[in-house]
Amino acid sequence: MQRLPNLLSPIVIKGLELENRVVMPPMGTNLGNKDATVSDALLAYMRRRAQARPGLIIAEISAVHESGALIDTELGIYDDRFIPGLKMLSETIHAGGSGAAVQLHHGGRECFFLLNEGKALGPSAEPSLIYGMPPKEMTLDDMRMIRESFAAAAVRARRAGFDMVEIHAAHGYLLCQFLSPIANRRQDEYGASMKNRARFVVEVIEEVRRNVGDDFPISLRLSVDESIRGGYTQEDMLTVVPDFVKAGADVIHASLGTYGTPGGITSAPAEFDPGFNAFRARKVKEVVDVPVITVGRFTDPSLADEVIRRGDADLVSFGRQFLADPEFLPKARAGRYEDIRTCIACNQGCIERLMFEGKTVRCAINPETGQETIYPGTPAGTPRKVWIAGAGPSGLMAAHEASRLGHAVTVFEKEGAAGGQLLFASIPPFKKVYGAWVRWLEQKVRQSGVEIRTGVTLDEDALEKGRPDFVIVATGGEKVVPDIPGIDLPQVHDAWEILAGTVPPGRDVLVIGGGLIGMETADFLCPRVKTLTVVEALKRSPVSKLTSHGYMLHRRLKDGGCALILGGSVARIETDSVSVMVKGEERRLSPVDQVVVAVGLSPRRELKAICERLSIPHTLAGDAVSPRRIIEATEEGAKAAWGI
Repeated sequence: MQRLPNLLSPIVIKGLELENRVVMPPMGTNLGNKDATVSDALLAYMRRRAQARPGLIIAEISAVHESGALIDTELGIYDDRFIPGLKMLSETIHAGGSGAAVQLHHGGRECFFLLNEGKALGPSAEPSLIYGMPPKEMTLDDMRMIRESFAAAAVRARRAGFDMVEIHAAHGYLLCQFLSPIANRRQDEYGASMKNRARFVVEVIEEVRRNVGDDFPISLRLSVDESIRGGYTQEDMLTVVPDFVKAGADVIHASLGTYGTPGGITSAPAEFDPGFNAFRARKVKEVVDVPVITVGRFTDPSLADEVIRRGDADLVSFGRQFLADPEFLPKARAGRYEDIRTCIACNQGCIERLMFEGKTVRCAINPETGQETIYPGTPAGTPRKVWIAGAGPSGLMAAHEASRLGHAVTVFEKEGAAGGQLLFASIPPFKKVYGAWVRWLEQKVRQSGVEIRTGVTLDEDALEKGRPDFVIVATGGEKVVPDIPGIDLPQVHDAWEILAGTVPPGRDVLVIGGGLIGMETADFLCPRVKTLTVVEALKRSPVSKLTSHGYMLHRRLKDGGCALILGGSVARIETDSVSVMVKGEERRLSPVDQVVVAVGLSPRRELKAICERLSIPHTLAGDAVSPRRIIEATEEGAKAAWGI
């Protein structure tokens, strides 16, 4: 029997035959050049993914007009000078055997730099939900200019060799803003009702169709439901989708939400099940007779095959999974599901890094992503004897990469099992996927021939006798124990004891520390205790609500009745109470029958001094440098191996 018979079946869209129904959707990378042209780094990134032969690859957002570019590295398609680079991009996609599309984009009121200059455009002068600044309300002349810009961009895309264009009318950007009653307060023919708010999108599609001809496919990406209070609903959208198809849309790419929607649903965190949005694609299919693409945390090709078999959608977008493992599709074709590196939906490298740090794309569990031009693909010239201290995410990634490059690797882990902090981090709600990934990585390391010695501490005696050529110090961190009167009372425990189950939860619990460890421990405790309080010294939560996971975490704790005291410090712990200082005033919290310490880690670096004393080349990685996220741990582990 053929594997994945539905997902791997061909489909024809307006004369364009796609080999299969797997779609790599447009994902921003920040890999473009500063002049908005295609860079060598972007071509390398795309080449790596095109090798998997998905049916369709839609290249990332490309600005149809200078007034719609979000950042200077967003690809441009508003001038003929961009065509040579875009042609290289389409050729790179075609070389792998995929159909090539490019997404046409205008940011509208979400263009931060243009908002600052008073030049951003929008349907109305309603402030951006993200930046809080209003755009300039578009005149009819402005609207004509943007319609023509979309059309001219589509013509350039065809000249550059793309097989299709996708018009971006989702996620809170300009066309989506016209659809939204939150952003569009117009009272003319382009506002006041869903039909009127959809008019500008209809006219953009019509203008594109007139300019590219009848034989060129047009995809339309929509947020089927705005998923925000006061926004349009799925029912609203279904009334106008037929108008978009009548105007010339050949495909509907059914997404969800905007970047102003709470919880980051456009790049859903692990709280959402894979394929959670497929039912909306089915609703779209019920009102139009064109192919519909579904999207929503897809990682498993078998699930995608079932979605197509059920008739929920005609094609399936795998977004972040292409970052985590660009070879997942060939592995699935061969039945090698155990080899697939599954996206953990952490958003650290693909969303948070781009949006909050302004950096280029990465993947927290795949160090190759975004670094294809420097990723070493061939074995090291001189194999070395490499010892790695620590089998957490950093140490295991270092071992994986060092072994791949031909070095003789041994890993020493003082605990009884590999996994480091992720053994505990995977216990709170919705975090199992983290544990699954670190077990997958451990398995791959062992399969490569690396010996992982658990229950063994790498010390000076072993180093002096073994004399490795290089040591990677990935020893993690030590638990920080605050100096508080009463910290040694029997009801005081640390977060790791609670998560591991060696100490049962109390009845009335106070957690010291509102960072990620404290908040996730509280998330674990919340349904298991009567009262729960988290005390954090900082005046603002270290766990940002702007991140998808952070928002969901705060919401669950609030809904669960957890009290979060910010700007507070624990003054003393007593038998049945805790005294907390807040704004110079002392509060006595009682009853408290259990105190959980979760103030974090401090780097463990003793081995570095030993290596220096023995003159053994070495480097630090992960929490041994400074306790941070998975992405820093894995990247430092990988680069430590690359640098040997």
